[in-house]
Amino acid sequence: HHIHQKLCVQDDPDVKVMMAGSTLRKVKSKSWKKQRHFRLLEDGLTIWYKSRWAGRGHSTFSVTEVEAVREGHQSEVLLSVAEEFPADVCFTLVFHGRQGNLDLVTETPEEAKAWIRGVRKLIHKAQTMDEKERLDQWVWDWFQRADKNKDGKMNFKEVRTLLKMMNVDMDEEHALHLFTMADKSESGSLEIEQFVHFYKMLTQRDEVWKVFQDYAEDGEKLMLNELENFLSIEQHEGEQSSQHARELIDRYEPSGSAKKQSAMSLDGFQIYLCSLEGSVFKPEHRELHQDMSQPLCHYFISSSHNTYLLEDQLRGQSSLEAYIQALKRGCRCVEVDCWDGSDGEPVVYHGHTWTSKILFRDVVSTLKEYAFKASDFPVILSLENHCGVEQQTLMAQHLTQILGDTLLSAPLDGQLPQQLPSPQELRGKILLKAKKISDPGDCVDETPTDEVSDEEEMANDDKSKSKLSRDLSDLVVYCKSVHFHGFEHARAHAQCYEMSSFSESKAKRLAKDAGTDFVQYNARHLSRIYPGGLRTDSSNYNPQEMWNVGNQIVALNFQTAGLEMDLNDGLFGQNGGCGYVLKPDFMRDGSTRFGPEKPGERRGYRPLRLSIQVISGQQLPKVNQKEGSIVDPLVRVEIYGVPQDQAKEETSHINNNGFNPVWNETLNFVVHAPELALVRFEVEDYDKASRNDFIGQLTLPFACIQAGYRHIHLLSKDGTAIPPSSLFVNVSISELT
Repeated sequence: HHIHQKLCVQDDPDVKVMMAGSTLRKVKSKSWKKQRHFRLLEDGLTIWYKSRWAGRGHSTFSVTEVEAVREGHQSEVLLSVAEEFPADVCFTLVFHGRQGNLDLVTETPEEAKAWIRGVRKLIHKAQTMDEKERLDQWVWDWFQRADKNKDGKMNFKEVRTLLKMMNVDMDEEHALHLFTMADKSESGSLEIEQFVHFYKMLTQRDEVWKVFQDYAEDGEKLMLNELENFLSIEQHEGEQSSQHARELIDRYEPSGSAKKQSAMSLDGFQIYLCSLEGSVFKPEHRELHQDMSQPLCHYFISSSHNTYLLEDQLRGQSSLEAYIQALKRGCRCVEVDCWDGSDGEPVVYHGHTWTSKILFRDVVSTLKEYAFKASDFPVILSLENHCGVEQQTLMAQHLTQILGDTLLSAPLDGQLPQQLPSPQELRGKILLKAKKISDPGDCVDETPTDEVSDEEEMANDDKSKSKLSRDLSDLVVYCKSVHFHGFEHARAHAQCYEMSSFSESKAKRLAKDAGTDFVQYNARHLSRIYPGGLRTDSSNYNPQEMWNVGNQIVALNFQTAGLEMDLNDGLFGQNGGCGYVLKPDFMRDGSTRFGPEKPGERRGYRPLRLSIQVISGQQLPKVNQKEGSIVDPLVRVEIYGVPQDQAKEETSHINNNGFNPVWNETLNFVVHAPELALVRFEVEDYDKASRNDFIGQLTLPFACIQAGYRHIHLLSKDGTAIPPSSLFVNVSISELT
């Protein structure tokens, strides 16, 4: 079968081994190691496993959920059993999102090699599928899942059940009519090929056809000049329309004969609209495109709080995996809480709580390995130091020995700077942020004042009684932690390499009472904001309020999904996901008049009108898997920005249709500081009795929005893709006159 053959690398020897199946040991801890039978199913994408004796129970996952395969002892679990199982029979499957790793041990090294290579090939295959193959694959997956007796056929009743599983609730007569049309052999059942055809007819999108009709003179295809018109009028592409029209036909038109005429069919048009170029996110802003040569304090920096936790801060596991996950998501500032370990080795955990402990030196080794996988811009290691002098000296030793040249341990040109170096100059470097011994010449008063409430100050408070190790202090160069004595004091005395940390409540207060001062201060200094001490559940505050005054290091619990992490992913989804985003120019100027409370009082003030026509939704995922429940979706658009820009508008809900709901409702906004605003599209399942359930969302910077007819590719609660779920919208942005 053509879809099938394309997707299965079935003749591949490694894939053959996987299809034949293997008995592997699944390892969860030193004491939990159980045999499970694993095999790759016929679709070439699903891995199935069960225990040999358990009755019917089995588990499956798709290769598309796997992010990477690590060979050998590359996880905490496998390291703990390294004595028992040699590296050449061990491997780890790492998943996207927040799903835990799967640690596996094979019988022989050959078998391990086959599985490692096989899974990698299949991941690569899944990543390189185009939109069309991806949709075919999605339909194919569902067909396989529903074909209980595995005869490759489905009668109408089975098709109806399958459509329900796919969140399609549709007019039965219409469905039967299409079913009969697709059943060419009149056998009363559809084979996979016919089902794909049936599905295509069913998903023929009226609203896309209407747009197509507006520009296609003959109703059949868009000629080159018609496509150019569409691009320049509707997609606001102006000058580049003619060049782009040719590229789009080359890239997305499936029909050879249309290509020959330099034309685009309805199929090609729909594929283009669903592609990355037809997405609401400007493709060029996804790439690294900003000026990276400005001082560090001129960038927002993706930052994590309590980075060592996978769960909450009272009893969660402290884990190296948590560092790996944060770094892979582009985080550029990680937090390390250090305490004296009982055997002389410093440990990392959330002090005075039940969280487990990990070794400081293991955290440093993990940093060395993963710091620059997602981005080569610098990583700041924010140290909360509760150790005595001996173990501090040991920490300094670990940092220098393990990190070597990666650790920045002296100023770049040998002198202390008048301004901070840039991300560009610090590529591939790890910077230590910690307290530094004030040299005799320094007259800065280092004793914390009375308002000691937060963790940082508590750590500093311990320090005022104990001593700092000279070795550790010497490793602090551009990120010297100091107590904040107010904006006046900072203007008069503070050096550019001195930085302070603020609890969320203190930062909020300063932003409200002295917004412009805070913006000016942050044009010269780094500031770190962290969640208040009451958030023991590791919940997050809204980072937008902190970005509004130019705070760079706004630390969030990366392990906690929800709106706040969506905003963080939204801001840092631009600029190549490198973890650094250049602040708007009115926040980089030390004498700026800008304050978030009065966005109109600044040079270059240009409010914009944002109008979003929410046209339709496609293949929205089911929220709860209860039999027969189908979603009642509504779309909410939210603006996050300066206080004046905060706004929400929503469409009405549509009963019982998660498959192809059509709203055709327009939501309008006025945005006064568009350079700072984020726009969040959220789909919810309406429930009149209780809170609406979350279905999917996408958050992106206002400045990255492409106007025109666009698709919004939705993300799950965890921030991972859920293809083919999308919204179809028409966006227009105009000057407010």
